[in-house]
Amino acid sequence: MDETQERTARTQTRRVHHSTLAGAWYASERNRLAREIEAHLRSVPERQVDNLCALILPHAGYQWSGPTAAHGIRLLRRDAFDRVIVMGPSHRVPLENQASLPEETHFANPLGELALDVDFIESLRRHAVFAGDSGAHAEEHSVQIELPLLQQSLGDFRLVPIVVGQLNADSVTRMAEILRPMLDERTLVVVSSDFTHYGRRFGYVPFEDNIQENVRRLDDGALGLILAKDARGFLEYVRRTQATICGRYPIGILLSMLPGDAQAHLLNYDTSARISGDWSNSVSYAALAFTGRWSGARGGSTRVENSAADEAPSRGEEGAMLLRLAREAMEFGVREGRVPQPDELATRVHPAWEASAGAFVTLRQHGRLRGCIGEIYPTRPLSQAVIHQAVNSALNDRRFAPVTAGELDELALEVSVLTPPRQVSSADDIVLGKHGIILRKGSKSSVFLPKVAIEQKWTRDETLTHLALKAGLPADAWREGAVFEVFEAIVFEERDRS
Repeated sequence: MDETQERTARTQTRRVHHSTLAGAWYASERNRLAREIEAHLRSVPERQVDNLCALILPHAGYQWSGPTAAHGIRLLRRDAFDRVIVMGPSHRVPLENQASLPEETHFANPLGELALDVDFIESLRRHAVFAGDSGAHAEEHSVQIELPLLQQSLGDFRLVPIVVGQLNADSVTRMAEILRPMLDERTLVVVSSDFTHYGRRFGYVPFEDNIQENVRRLDDGALGLILAKDARGFLEYVRRTQATICGRYPIGILLSMLPGDAQAHLLNYDTSARISGDWSNSVSYAALAFTGRWSGARGGSTRVENSAADEAPSRGEEGAMLLRLAREAMEFGVREGRVPQPDELATRVHPAWEASAGAFVTLRQHGRLRGCIGEIYPTRPLSQAVIHQAVNSALNDRRFAPVTAGELDELALEVSVLTPPRQVSSADDIVLGKHGIILRKGSKSSVFLPKVAIEQKWTRDETLTHLALKAGLPADAWREGAVFEVFEAIVFEERDRS
């Protein structure tokens, strides 16, 4: 049976995952469970939000975290979403730089069955980072605990359950890049996470005095970075403080893929110690809501200064304008040490650049590479991608020292606008010079732009060998078990200033 036949058989065979939490984490009888959830919902004030796109909810037993979770669930309206993605951490199964998707077609609990969005899941599963051990769902509570709450308020929807493993920064970014273009305004993302687990029971006792105040201070540091939508800062904070936030990686993914115009709202915060009165061991709970629109992926910080014409520029005009935008952003970044907002630049942001696209910015000094950083997947408007990567190429390419103000007049810029990557069946489908290449094997990956092989005068085998080495793999690792994606690039270049 080939891969296509196997995938078809998997999606057509009905398989049901039955809840392992009923009777322990929440009531096992349908009516009693519904009443339990309704009691929590009635205990919190009703709020109205527009364009809800994501929630962070706790995942303890309902007697502990139910009152906090209710603040988020109370925002939901029946039939408001067609699809719900629930991401929770893996507590039992190690998944290094991977997430797990289930093999089942339905999840069941006392409130009934939920059909999984099997087509969406199969699309994710084609990416190595989402191909982790499907058995991680068997006993994992972080995803399952949210489902009756969602069913009670939303009614029927298609479910995408994702159990997230232990990730590095690249894997967090990669998962966000894959997910974001797949979301629309009828999709809700729910991240399941508790916050600080304090006490000897959890192996975390960073302080023994003023426990209540110190736990809150620790959580406030994390919540502040979440409210600022600072994925990198949040994950660094958790690493530095060793804060026991079990859903830190799903939170990092969410923060990395939020629409540019998203707003974060803290709805409620509580602790198990407040409920029990025992501060020797405590788990913190928080409910947060995010408003914005997945469908546009527009990024609210891009300001369009309209000209008299609504038509897109010609290819030559567009190239000249993009290069001016990149140069101005790079020079601003070198002078100010940060990425500029579009309204801080003189170059007009054209409406044609509102569409999401991947882009690379390359810097050359007297013909030699001086920096090259980009983003492959179309997760934000082209203008934002060019602005950010122009600054990154000047300041954050680890192969080079940061560009100095004295070098700016010596640099020639190149902007590559990318088509969305698509997977190919084998290396035989790669056309050198036409295709940029992404190689993935296990948790490792690397990429070359289309012109790399031509500039280096490499054969296809030589190109793939260098690509494997760039990914930290053995030279011949591309020959078996690797996944290839290809893309094309429209390249605009400044004249070399040497």
